Amino acid sequence: MELKRVVVTGLGAVTPLGNNVEETWKNLLNGVSGAAPITLFDASSFKTQFACEVKDLKVNDYIDRKEARKMDRYAQLAIIAAMQAMQDSGLNLDEEDKNRIGVIYGVGIGGIKTFEEEVGYWATHQENGPLASMPSRGTGCTRDARATPGPSPSSCAASSTAVGALCCAV
Repeated sequence: MELKRVVVTGLGAVTPLGNNVEETWKNLLNGVSGAAPITLFDASSFKTQFACEVKDLKVNDYIDRKEARKMDRYAQLAIIAAMQAMQDSGLNLDEEDKNRIGVIYGVGIGGIKTFEEEVGYWATHQENGPLASMPSRGTGCTRDARATPGPSPSSCAASSTAVGALCCAV
């Protein structure tokens, strides 16, 4: 069996602990919790009032406002993390073989807000046909990376499945 070399060239992170790798790592080491009162929707009718949301992220610092409006939040987070990883890598894509660069990420469900909106619409407009959920929207927008794009939608095991997909792709 021939061993192949894999190089992780850059890291990106958008998490409840921080909006980049450095902030996330610092807060993790300091035992900071990402849990806080729910702010992304009205949770007043729910028993649980807290969640681990990404906080204080300025999406438009990374993604054009008009483009961001077309995306579900999870897609915005995935793209921003991928952009951070590309910047961290120091790679100049104009000088690299884009067919040898890719993004693989794990997603538990992805696009739930869009799915919720579409189900609500479909309930009153069934004549327009069935729905489709597209977890690949996240990195589908990272156009500069071509090799092995896409998510690994497998719920709780998403990160493990993404690592397995990476091993198979190499």
